[in-house]
Amino acid sequence: MKVNLRYFASIREAIGTGSESLDTGATTLTALRDELIARGGAHADALARGRAVRVSLNQTMADESAALVDGAEVAFFPP
Repeated sequence: MKVNLRYFASIREAIGTGSESLDTGATTLTALRDELIARGGAHADALARGRAVRVSLNQTMADESAALVDGAEVAFFPP
């Protein structure tokens, strides 16, 4: 499935972009975050477990257990 990612504030600065599209097999926000962390580098640092990161799904604050759907917009930002 394809999702659109948005990064804000310090996460955007660390990753070096404000947005990207991603083809993913992830079915939840948790799995998506883990997939991004597995990329290594800036993604791993900015989204690492233990770091306070908020997530929204289609412009609504979401728990990381929320299910992804094709075409979803997911935003990551610091608290």
